[in-house]
Amino acid sequence: MYNTYTLKNGLRIVTEKMEYLNSISVGVMVQNGSRNENLEFNGISHFIEHMFFKGTDKRTSKAIMEEVENVGGQINAFTGKETTCYYIKALSTHLDLSLDVLSDIILNAKFDPEEIEKEKGVVIEEINMSDDSPEDVLDDVHSKACFGKGTLGYPILGTIPLVKSFTREKILDFISDKYTPYNSVISVCGKFDDRELEDLINKYFGSWESKNEYKPQYHETPIYIDSAYAKKEIEQLHISLGLEGLPYGDENNYALVLLNNIFGGGASSILFQKIREELGLCYSIASYLQPFQGVGTLNIYAGLNRNYGEKALEVIDKEIALFSKNGITKEQLQINKEKIKANYILGLESTSSRMFSNAKTYLFKNKIKTQEDVIKKIDEINEDNIQYILDKCFKKGVLNTAYVGQEVEYDKLNSIILKNAKAYDNSNHNNMLKL
Repeated sequence: MYNTYTLKNGLRIVTEKMEYLNSISVGVMVQNGSRNENLEFNGISHFIEHMFFKGTDKRTSKAIMEEVENVGGQINAFTGKETTCYYIKALSTHLDLSLDVLSDIILNAKFDPEEIEKEKGVVIEEINMSDDSPEDVLDDVHSKACFGKGTLGYPILGTIPLVKSFTREKILDFISDKYTPYNSVISVCGKFDDRELEDLINKYFGSWESKNEYKPQYHETPIYIDSAYAKKEIEQLHISLGLEGLPYGDENNYALVLLNNIFGGGASSILFQKIREELGLCYSIASYLQPFQGVGTLNIYAGLNRNYGEKALEVIDKEIALFSKNGITKEQLQINKEKIKANYILGLESTSSRMFSNAKTYLFKNKIKTQEDVIKKIDEINEDNIQYILDKCFKKGVLNTAYVGQEVEYDKLNSIILKNAKAYDNSNHNNMLKL
């Protein structure tokens, strides 16, 4: 049972009652991430996420964690390109505590200058750890190749020099501008009493005020035809290939999810069976979707021996062309409708996953997609929807690439996989970024 309403201060609330459970997930999702930053402030959203846990007038950093964990609960947060979320999962008897703690860290964080300096060291080590991960490096360099100097190309963690530059004044100014009830949603999922929940939300969040009604607006974001390379002294070559996808909330996304599932979404997919099982060129290969506001991508990842790069790209290029030309059969359409329905339902088996899903949909679309709505949309996928996706997303082929590994002959690799992209390059962005 879903319910939505808005507090007098503009804060939106979405709840889903599940009486048969004894747990509850409470989250505060803010429409703010690395996409909302500029070059001077890149990484500050993630840094602020850390600082919200470093103490308030009421609680020390240790007490924030202890109060939740001492009742068997879990407290955490994450920062993405477009959102930041703070959440607690606990027994339903601790609803009051969950809302109390979340409101306290978001509305009353102290941002002690000494704690800020200490946390800079923590975040710098997180950046160093990310730099040691080829997959993380690949994700960042591919974002730059795909989105150029646009804010979607910014790394979520920022850079070490920028993190060192953050001051208490910069942090407080950023929060004042970007953390408002108008661009935030409280999502609650689990067992609760409606009246009690509404009273508690008003008690803890009703006083949240802001100087402006900030609602992020994003400029048109082009997808670039470009490539990036980061040198790492590692054994494998890590490859990321970008195709055009669809924006978050596009009605054709259901058809795209279905086709992605067939093409590279699992162990029975075309890419996995051809590249790994039949040819033995790699251990890991998959395709996945990245939908954002106003733009989206379909990415292919592969980790393989660097000597197999050319062969793998030749096969991937060929399979994309065949897939866009031949499409799928009616039998494949029906089978994969059932697959993605099952994946969707299984993915919402916990209160936290449902809480996140409800929060994001309500935050960006101001409405809720019930399970029945989603199942109906999946069942309605038809051959016209499939053809639209094949033409829009697969027919153009790979538009941008990224590589992480030892010395890579990226010009030769790009001549294989980007040869069709030039037909769609209207702005001469085909330049290699050496990082």
